[in-house]
Amino acid sequence: MNITTVGIDLAKNVFQIHAVDERGKTVLKKQLKRDQVATFFANLPPCLIGMEACGSAHHWARKLTSFGHTVQLMAPQFVKPYVKTNKNDAKDAEAICEAVARPNMRFVPIKNIEQQSVLSLHRVRQGFIKARTAQGNQIRGLLGEFGLIIPQGISNIAKRVPELIEDASNELTGSFRLLVKRLMDHLKELDKQVGELELQIKTWHRASEASCKLEMIPGIGPITASALVASVGNAKNFDDGRQLAAWLGLVPKQHSSGGKSTLLGISKRGDSYLRTLLIHGARSVIFRAQQKADKSSWLHKLLERRNPNVAAVALANKNARIVWALLANDRNFKADYTRAPATA
Repeated sequence: MNITTVGIDLAKNVFQIHAVDERGKTVLKKQLKRDQVATFFANLPPCLIGMEACGSAHHWARKLTSFGHTVQLMAPQFVKPYVKTNKNDAKDAEAICEAVARPNMRFVPIKNIEQQSVLSLHRVRQGFIKARTAQGNQIRGLLGEFGLIIPQGISNIAKRVPELIEDASNELTGSFRLLVKRLMDHLKELDKQVGELELQIKTWHRASEASCKLEMIPGIGPITASALVASVGNAKNFDDGRQLAAWLGLVPKQHSSGGKSTLLGISKRGDSYLRTLLIHGARSVIFRAQQKADKSSWLHKLLERRNPNVAAVALANKNARIVWALLANDRNFKADYTRAPATA
């Protein structure tokens, strides 16, 4: 049995294996329990292994790579077209095995342990921020039922609500005041957790040379820089800056037919968290630029032709390309950098 390519359908407990030989003929279909996977592949001669980029995929990719195998991760949407019939684990493993052997398949870079750890901080921080926003909205909604309106913003809640709780002239009952106080304590705890996680992220950022380089780009701070470095990894996995921008979903979606090319809004593919950070940073740069009198800059000229939302996406796209250039070529950011003219 000469196995050259293996597709693995990952799961929590039982993994489905599909293997083929050099001619593409199926030679093995097998189910493995979680504790059997490492032993099975440790005793298998080096081969090409494909997996979908889903939960625990990066862990298994690192594990199987250490056994001498070539491991490739693929986005699930690129594997789906290779499913020939009804969906089940065996058919999924077969589709993965076929997809990984395609010469034009796009693969997901394997993250190391440090990258996953930093991204976990970002993921949990984002979860706390969403919970904080939801808690603030709940407090604002409950008080609104009694005719007490709190302006938008967490800072307004922290400032106004304690005053309302202590104000004896309103119609709030004692039990309701205690309820709101309990919700405020929860809101403060969520805010504290967000602050502590941001401190950890910034500590990692200061220790990372690559992340500090990206912070010099206008519109990119420690949070965005650390998320980009941890997510992108080796920038040379991308051919150029445009490919990185496309990976982040910051390029136009194309719908062309009959020789007529039509460009739509941005594709919004890829990591929505990174895309959001870059666009929010771009909005901040635009706000500052609108306060300045310099009308000769690229951004001012863009704002004269397009609305701020379009300009924010364009600036985010430009920053993504700069990020690739700095990481792939190990350069420092220069605000006055101009490309050297091409020589004949």
